[in-house]
Amino acid sequence: MAALMTPGTGAPPAPGDFSGEGSQGLPDPSPEPKQLPELIRMKRDGGRLSEADIRGFVAAVVNGSAQGAQIGAMLMAIRLRGMDLEETSVLTQALAQSGQQLEWPEAWRQQLVDKHSTGGVGDKVSLVLAPALAACGCKVPMISGRGLGHTGGTLDKLESIPGFNVIQSPEQGMSDQMQVLLDQAGCCIVGQSEQLVPADGILYAARDVTATVDSLPLITASILSKKLVEGLSALVVDVKFGGAAVFPNQEQARELAKTLVGVGASLGLRVAAALTAMDKPLGRCVGHALEVEEALLCMDGAGPPDLRDLVTTLGGALLWLSGHAGTQAQGAARVAAALDDGSALGRFERMLAAQGVDPGLARALCSGSPAERRQLLPRAREQEELLAPADGTVELVRALPLALVLHELGAGRSRAGEPLRLGVGAELLVDVGQRLRRTPWLRVHRDGPALSGPQSRALQEALVLSDRAPFAAPSPFAELVLPPQQ
Repeated sequence: MAALMTPGTGAPPAPGDFSGEGSQGLPDPSPEPKQLPELIRMKRDGGRLSEADIRGFVAAVVNGSAQGAQIGAMLMAIRLRGMDLEETSVLTQALAQSGQQLEWPEAWRQQLVDKHSTGGVGDKVSLVLAPALAACGCKVPMISGRGLGHTGGTLDKLESIPGFNVIQSPEQGMSDQMQVLLDQAGCCIVGQSEQLVPADGILYAARDVTATVDSLPLITASILSKKLVEGLSALVVDVKFGGAAVFPNQEQARELAKTLVGVGASLGLRVAAALTAMDKPLGRCVGHALEVEEALLCMDGAGPPDLRDLVTTLGGALLWLSGHAGTQAQGAARVAAALDDGSALGRFERMLAAQGVDPGLARALCSGSPAERRQLLPRAREQEELLAPADGTVELVRALPLALVLHELGAGRSRAGEPLRLGVGAELLVDVGQRLRRTPWLRVHRDGPALSGPQSRALQEALVLSDRAPFAAPSPFAELVLPPQQ
C-alpha cells in the first residue's frame, strides 16, 4: 500500500551518502579564500565546507581555474565523505546561480510546476503529464534531457515527431522563447541551454568518468539546481528503484527522496518525491516512436493502466502542492479528467505546433487512430515476434535485458551525440499477471537483420513465468515523500 512520509529529524545517514561526520559545525568564514587543494583536503578528511568554500569551488569550476584532476578529487571526496543538508543546499544554490535565471510574469508565480525522473525503461510520463497539467491551469517549463545508456530520453522521443524542435534560437533569450511557448500551449519541453546552470554541466560530465554518479548530495544538487532556475511553485521527482533503475532497492531510493525534499524545503521550493518501481518497463512500449504512440493513447483516455496510474498520481501531487487542488485525490481526479475529456491531447497538439511541428501533422497525430498515427511516425523496417517458451502466468518482464538488446539494435546511444534509430523498439503483447500459453509475447521492431542467438536468449530470459493463478498487476507507485509542512 502506498505510504506518505515526511523527512525525519534523526541521525544523518552514513558517510558516503549524505553526512558531514567528522566535524562540529560550519567553520568560521575565512577572510582569505582557501585554495582548492586545501578545500579538497578538508572534505577528504571529513570536514564541512563553508558557504564561501563551496561558492569558491563552483566559481573555479566555471571560470576554468580548477584543473580536471582537482574537480575529480573534490567529487570523490564528496562521494566518500558526504555533505550535510546545509552544505548540499549551498552547493545546489551555487550551481543554480552559475548561469542565467529564467524570469516569468509575476501572475504565473503559483502556476509554475515541473516533474523530473531519475530515468527508466518505457518512461514516457513527461509526454503525457506536461500537457495534462497545462490543461489543469498550470504552466510547465520542462527542461529535459537525452537518453544515455539503457534509459530513454524525453527529447529523443519527441524528436521522433517530424519537425519537433527541442533547441530554441540562441539569438533570443531562453526565458522569452519559453514564455511564448507557455503562452501558446501552457507547457513546453526543451533542451538545456549552455547558459543555464553551466557549472552542473561540467560537474555532470566529470561525475560520469570518475565513478561519483551515485553520490546523494551530488545527485541532489544536480537535479534541484536545474529546477531552481525555473522559478517553480512545486516540483515532483520520480525516484525509480529496481532492476533497471539507478537504485536497486526502495531503501536507497528513499534516502535520495528525503534529501531532495529536505534541500528543496531549505531553498524555498516545495518538492515531493515519488518512489516508483522500475523492474518492468512502464507501459507496453519501449522505443522512441512507439512510446510517442503510447503517450497519445494515454491522452485518448486509454492505454496501459500503469502509465495512467503514474501520470495521475504524480500530477495529483503537483496540483495539491501548488494549491490547484485541495487534496492529492482531487488533483489526481482532475488529471484523469484532462486525459479523458481530450483537453490534455489538445494541449499536446498546441505544444507540437508551437515547437515546430507542421500544424496539419500535429492535428493528424492527435486526432488519428493508432494505425493512422503509426503511418506518420518513423517505423522500423522489420518486425519479429517471440513465442513464449512455455505456458504460465507472467510474473515479470525484466526491463533491463529488454532495454540492453534494443540499445544494441540502435534505440540507444553509448556516447553523447550518437544518432538513434527512432523506429526501433519493442511492444509487450502480454501483461504482468496474465495467463499465457505458447503464443507471441513480444514484438521487436528492428531495422537490421534477424535477432542473433544471444539477443533472442536475453529477451526470452526477460520473461519470468510461474504456475500461480492470474493476478492483478501492482501499481509501480510505492510511496510519496512530502515536505515537512505538508
